[in-house]
Amino acid sequence: MTAGVARAGAGPAAGPGEVLRLESVRKTFGGQVVLRDVGLAVPEHSVTALIGASGSGKSTLMRCVNLLERIDDGAIFLDGEEITDPRADEDAVRRRIGVVFQSYNLFPHMTVLDNITLAPRRVHRAGRAEAEARALELLERLGLAAKAKEYPDRLSGGQQQRVAIVRALAAGPRLLLLDEITAALDPVLVGEVLSVVRDLKEQGMTMVISTHEMGFAREVADQVCFLDDGVVLEQGPPEQVFGDPQEERTRRFLSRVVASGRLQG
Repeated sequence: MTAGVARAGAGPAAGPGEVLRLESVRKTFGGQVVLRDVGLAVPEHSVTALIGASGSGKSTLMRCVNLLERIDDGAIFLDGEEITDPRADEDAVRRRIGVVFQSYNLFPHMTVLDNITLAPRRVHRAGRAEAEARALELLERLGLAAKAKEYPDRLSGGQQQRVAIVRALAAGPRLLLLDEITAALDPVLVGEVLSVVRDLKEQGMTMVISTHEMGFAREVADQVCFLDDGVVLEQGPPEQVFGDPQEERTRRFLSRVVASGRLQG
């Protein structure tokens, strides 16, 4: 086996500072296997990029980590605690994981500030002043301070997605999941959202990103996982996965990506 490359079905070795760990995770829908014995380890302060064709299992993996879908076999650990144990407090787990999907899911009748502070006040029992101070600090960092009192429909798609990221960060998550967060954006708006992710990486946020932006994944990820038919077929540092893929199916996928021009950037 080539150094730094994990083959399908291989479980990750435990390591210090590991935030997320998946062991032999299996998920089916109506008899169809969507995730096949997935093993993955995400170190603290790292970015893991999930790549692969649509339908390869990336979004399902994200939903299983956030317990939006129950796995059929295997185990998922957050900071060493098995969160897929039936006795685990799912609400408590979700409070430690921030999630941003490709649809912004902002409440249209609430201002930006109210959207961001709703969960900290209702779920985390933070006082209004504390929650708003935190929200305004994050909005300032992401260049959105002037939009605090606006309603979502007054914002561009890129601004709405940045607000969704702020909302996920407002609760101080241990892990941030970003699932195809640029998929619904016009190409001109993609850059401003990806810039935010770069800043979060520099600040040490632990992230798992599902993306079709291959150039961005190559630039920002510490490890890249290629999913194919529900299997983590290959994983390793971006320079290895993109520059010297070991699996034939990885090479075929990346050749299509290069042909489409999506490995630029």
